[in-house]
Amino acid sequence: MIEQEIILKDAVETEQVGHYLGQQLKIGDVITLSGDLGSGKTSLARGVLAELGLEEEAPSPSFALMIAYEPPEIILPVAHVDLYRLDNAADIRELGLDEFGMEGILLIEWPERLGDTLEHLWPQSLRLHFDILENNMRRLTWQAPHDWEKRWPPL
Repeated sequence: MIEQEIILKDAVETEQVGHYLGQQLKIGDVITLSGDLGSGKTSLARGVLAELGLEEEAPSPSFALMIAYEPPEIILPVAHVDLYRLDNAADIRELGLDEFGMEGILLIEWPERLGDTLEHLWPQSLRLHFDILENNMRRLTWQAPHDWEKRWPPL
């Protein structure tokens, strides 16, 4: 597994990384987005969804837990998931993410709420972590499995 990091100067640059990521995606990909509130998770997801053809700005799935996007709205099926309000990792079954992950792409914010379930269901996920730095900059750190070697990082 490859571990690296880059510094992003603002939300625009974070969305640009999301656009790059959107160009690399294929069915079955799982991307986890972790970090504090306001650190860039949803900005990156918005870039991904825009690259896949979403015309309006993607809302945060914080209250819905999951927003599914399907063709023709975008070119590949994507579930944008926010697990911040998930109380129990067992509740993941109710969302049907394990099934969706075989038929589409999963963007999962707050993956730490899954506990060991994440490693069990998606050991080959691209794991992105955001930290807030001075001057509103962000540090994006990632763990990329070997399946991602030719698709990531965005350098």
